[in-house]
Amino acid sequence: TTHRRRLLPRAAPMAPNEEKDDDDVSSVDVDEEEHEVEEDEEAMNDLNNADIVTKYRCAGDIANAVLSALIELIKPGVRAVELCAQGDALVEEATAKVYNVKKDGKKVDKGSAFPTCVSVNNCCGHYSPLISEDDVTLAEGDVVKIDLGVHVDGYIGVVAHTHLCSAGDAPATGRKADVMMAAWTATELAHRMFKEGAKNTEITDMIGKVAAAYKCTPLEGVLSHQMKKHVIDANKVIINKASAEHTVKEISVDKGDVFSIDIVMSTGEGKPKLTDKRTTVFKRDVQEKYSLKMKASRAFFSEVNARFPTLPFTLRAGDERAWRMGVVECVKHRLFIEYPVLYEKTEELVAQVKFTAAVLPSGNIARTTTSPPPNATSECKLEDEELATLLATEIASKKKKKNKKKGGGDKEDKE
Repeated sequence: TTHRRRLLPRAAPMAPNEEKDDDDVSSVDVDEEEHEVEEDEEAMNDLNNADIVTKYRCAGDIANAVLSALIELIKPGVRAVELCAQGDALVEEATAKVYNVKKDGKKVDKGSAFPTCVSVNNCCGHYSPLISEDDVTLAEGDVVKIDLGVHVDGYIGVVAHTHLCSAGDAPATGRKADVMMAAWTATELAHRMFKEGAKNTEITDMIGKVAAAYKCTPLEGVLSHQMKKHVIDANKVIINKASAEHTVKEISVDKGDVFSIDIVMSTGEGKPKLTDKRTTVFKRDVQEKYSLKMKASRAFFSEVNARFPTLPFTLRAGDERAWRMGVVECVKHRLFIEYPVLYEKTEELVAQVKFTAAVLPSGNIARTTTSPPPNATSECKLEDEELATLLATEIASKKKKKNKKKGGGDKEDKE
């Protein structure tokens, strides 16, 4: 079974098919058909087009800059929602400054591709609370995960990083260091393994070996997704941990593929659970149609469809009270996919690192997002000889070739 969302519990039973009304509200103003007519899918994902690669790089640069700014703000006493709101504001501010010339008479769509989430300690991810409901204040020694995404004309850059909240600069030690280094090390190895012909099963196996070396466990239910224009979760996936409940089919990475590589480690069993925390991050399921009955639901759907037709968003992005009411009927009838807030056991810790990378037509790898190495000192180390050798290899970086107009894929690779 291929799971289409990150960190999801087992799917709820499918509700019976609803009667389709002629005035199906959920199909009003929907952009997916327009997108299909407007552009040929192959052409709009062809990395031989220098403009497409430049937009991926632009989105990645903005994501990196916003992440760096948020890391500086992580201090004891800061509320999680303040960081989330600041991250989203910085994304909007930065994307407002680029690609402002209309293309064929239309504005270039840009902005958030994934709302800023700040998940602390045993919270596994997707914590992007309503301002009225946030109860998380950072404390000295907290393990803080920041996760966000940016898009420029639908071309996405996502990034996640785990940082130790501290008033000083002493490194994380003990289990905090183990879990942070496990996620970082697996990410660095995934970068080195990510190339044409790489199999998803090989990367999943590597994640398991690194977790074992640091006495940690890969979190179940986490997927690294192929991405395409306006699509954050395309068909090809790499699973963080394969199990009886979570399996995916074997795939190979091809030239032209763009992936979000998402690695999440836990000091515990790696089996996240739902709590009573409200889900605030959603994504439109463009396959589903339903005639919404409530006025609040129709207003919510219409606004979201105009602002976030295909990519994830947070309820904080609108009128919190109205959107909180409006989303209920939409989710009940599967018009939106949920990104629930999940937790490990209270005493455990979870670390995440995520980056975006593309296999260019030349075969070179362009890593468009990155995060700093963790400030952590672990007593564990990678004993596997093959993986240790791979980790020690430097990543090739091609220099820019002057006056090269074609194949935007051949610009320098980014660390």
